[in-house]
Amino acid sequence: MKTTLVALVDDHSLIRNGLANLIDTFDGFKVIFQASNGVDFMNAVKPNALPDIVLMDINMPKQDGYETTKWVRDAYPGIKVLALSMYDNEGAIIRMIKNGACGYILKDAEPGDLRRALNEIVQKGYYHSELVTNQLVKMVRMRNDGASDETDPQSFKDKDIEFLKLICTELTYKEIADKMFLSPRTIDGYRDALFEKLNVRSRVGLVIYAIKSGIVTPQ
Repeated sequence: MKTTLVALVDDHSLIRNGLANLIDTFDGFKVIFQASNGVDFMNAVKPNALPDIVLMDINMPKQDGYETTKWVRDAYPGIKVLALSMYDNEGAIIRMIKNGACGYILKDAEPGDLRRALNEIVQKGYYHSELVTNQLVKMVRMRNDGASDETDPQSFKDKDIEFLKLICTELTYKEIADKMFLSPRTIDGYRDALFEKLNVRSRVGLVIYAIKSGIVTPQ
């Protein structure tokens, strides 16, 4: 069985070392190096010895996880990034996925959850949590392969497209309502209608659809 190579990027050495020791107990996984921030990670990456998966902290000095994940996506698209955070923050999930992460896990997750996340990334190329479903993350990872989807963006009205674009920003629903000159109740109606049409359950799901369908381009 091929060993999956893992790199860890986190500015807290105790967390890094603890994760490394844990992952090295998982069958089929081996931590090959650690980095304390994005700059150190970029300097440590060797083209002839790339990790398969990177556990990427979000908030770090020098260079954070958002920018480092974007760099990985552009420089080494074959590397899978699993976002790692202390907080179950919808905005952070959205931004990391837009930048190329294929999954998201909290630092206080159980060891079994981490092992399952790593296994799913190896087997499927993505990992889901409560807020990010398998189907939707897969859509993001497939956005450039020409795969079609039964929900054609051309079937949306202009207001729906505008709403989906604004959903991908850091604006609150109330701020989106103000920007579209609509009431918060009307915006709730747009949101709920799109939840049903796209079979998603969260704002994150709408963001992933918008990226996958080309309505919004990852930055």
